[in-house]
Amino acid sequence: MKLLITGADGFIGSHLTELSVRAGCDVRAFVLYNSFNSWGWLDSCGEDVKGKFEVFAGDIRDPNGVRTAMKGCDAVMHLAALIAIPYSYHSPDTYIETNIKGTLNVVQAARDLGVAKVVHTSTSEVYGTARFVPITEDHPLQGQSPYSASKIGADQIAMSFYSSFGTPVTVLRPFNTYGPRQSARAVIPTIIAQIATGKRQIKLGAVHPTRDFSYVADTVTGFMAALQSDKGIGQVINLGSNFEISIGDTARTIAEVMGVQIEIITDEQRLRPEKSEVERLWAANDKARKLLGWEPRYSGIEGFRRGLVETVTWFNNPARLGLYKSDIYNL
Repeated sequence: MKLLITGADGFIGSHLTELSVRAGCDVRAFVLYNSFNSWGWLDSCGEDVKGKFEVFAGDIRDPNGVRTAMKGCDAVMHLAALIAIPYSYHSPDTYIETNIKGTLNVVQAARDLGVAKVVHTSTSEVYGTARFVPITEDHPLQGQSPYSASKIGADQIAMSFYSSFGTPVTVLRPFNTYGPRQSARAVIPTIIAQIATGKRQIKLGAVHPTRDFSYVADTVTGFMAALQSDKGIGQVINLGSNFEISIGDTARTIAEVMGVQIEIITDEQRLRPEKSEVERLWAANDKARKLLGWEPRYSGIEGFRRGLVETVTWFNNPARLGLYKSDIYNL
């Protein structure tokens, strides 16, 4: 299978690229063009994967580039997006252009080129604060930030092409994915990096909200399951661990894993506006089990701790930790 992965240079995309190559796919990795010729996290991919995938440097906002990248591909897994919520308060226009227009470029090219499968990446943020738990795919959508609003729009564009033109789209909705390579704009790397650099007073925003954290290895196997199953076509499917934990308890669990005592300090700049904060996320994942045959291997508190141990081990390499600026707030 010739497979295009957009956002292949990012956190989840790089792990998915590695998994796809190891599974025998002929992978074309779409990375964001830059004059440094950096391929993001693919520059440090596994030795068994290096040199075994093709790289296409472009911009998801450019329809011609997207179409060119997709030529000759049997399937596309679309992960390219702007994802940082605080930055979406700062520059919402870029989220509309990247997330909505970028998705339109992908599904339009897929339709015109007759691509056999499009797996589009959504986010649990589209649900907003849970009105009921666990959150099923029928939960109302609530755009509580410009980011989540842009992803709601992107999801609707993708599904409209399935409804209007029969484009074979599956929408996957990962909950809070964590693991090696995640950027410091996310809470788990922020906590780990602060502790690993010797800090014991840990700066965080709100600590009462709950999240359903999913280890990256589980998320990418969900993508592969969607690629391999036609039962997901025309469907929106959650990928989550079916386990919730507060941000405060997450910080304390990380400190436990790292063998330290911490004090949590509220940093005002890290707080979301009151109505924008998503207070509770907890995924129902029955649909993924039924349609894709997928289930998380890192589930419950025991699975969460195992994932944290693997993540901490990755961060504890000085060369990797040096890539993170733990002294500043990363939007």
